[in-house]
Amino acid sequence: MKKTIQTDQAPKALGPYAQAIVANGMVYCAGQIPLDPKTGDIVAGGIAEQTRQVLANLRAVLKQAGSDLDKAVKTTVFIKDMNNFAAMNEVYGKPEYFGSQPPARSTVEVARLPRDVMVEIEVVALA
Repeated sequence: MKKTIQTDQAPKALGPYAQAIVANGMVYCAGQIPLDPKTGDIVAGGIAEQTRQVLANLRAVLKQAGSDLDKAVKTTVFIKDMNNFAAMNEVYGKPEYFGSQPPARSTVEVARLPRDVMVEIEVVALA
């Protein structure tokens, strides 16, 4: 059995997919990009601001599913320019997001992301 998760506190899906699916005690979040859920616009600023918005969007989706970032077990970070890794990692690594036990993570540099943003992150978490 699977349950589709939808919240107005995160950007609406840009295509035919769910913000997240809960199945077998796990939450599988679709990748989030740095869109302001109220306006649909990309947040102003650089990689740090974009990373903060992505994590806020993921937190909103996870909370709707009864979870949170501190229950994440695996993330995948898609970054447009690996030269921005340190600045992204500085924000990502703050304890306010993943607590004292950060999840396993892969980080991949990609040629292009939706709406030409700098970062996208997907999460798998405990429900």
